[in-house]
Amino acid sequence: MAPSTARVLAAAAVSALALMSVVVPGAVATPETACAAAAARDRRVDYGFCVSRLSHHHDSPDADTWGLAKVAADVGVATASDAVYDIKALLAGGDAGKEREAALEQCRALYEASGLAFAEAYDGINRRDYAAGKREAADAAALARRCGGEAFARAGVPPPPQVARWGEEAEKIAVVCAAITDLIK
Repeated sequence: MAPSTARVLAAAAVSALALMSVVVPGAVATPETACAAAAARDRRVDYGFCVSRLSHHHDSPDADTWGLAKVAADVGVATASDAVYDIKALLAGGDAGKEREAALEQCRALYEASGLAFAEAYDGINRRDYAAGKREAADAAALARRCGGEAFARAGVPPPPQVARWGEEAEKIAVVCAAITDLIK
């Protein structure tokens, strides 16, 4: 067997084992196994990001797959809240300029709405309405995308680096939330 073929088969076996360990109802999942299974199922999942964000949440150690899907939604709430905090700090600086200040205000409102949508995703997953949870997570990411894609584009100025980073993180955690939710059986 060629070395590259052996690596592909080994990776497939590890992914299959991770998937089997995650989807057993009531079984404790780890961020590593859930993220590996989610990444095997959805190529948009950033494994390193997924493990990093889920591992730092206080509910992760004892969570099953259902719990980790809720953790991902809760991380989305925190991400949106952090974005609002940073945007308020930028606005308080007072040196934003009229166009940039208007874009920041619009982004603040968009991230507040994104946080609420992530909270709705959590509630949907919690009540086992997985389609609603995934839909709300996607809505949350879409709201965050509108900050850079709409607010700053209209203002004709680039978003500050931290605002751009929060948009990327909101998108990534929404993908993680949906992918882990898809693992629930």
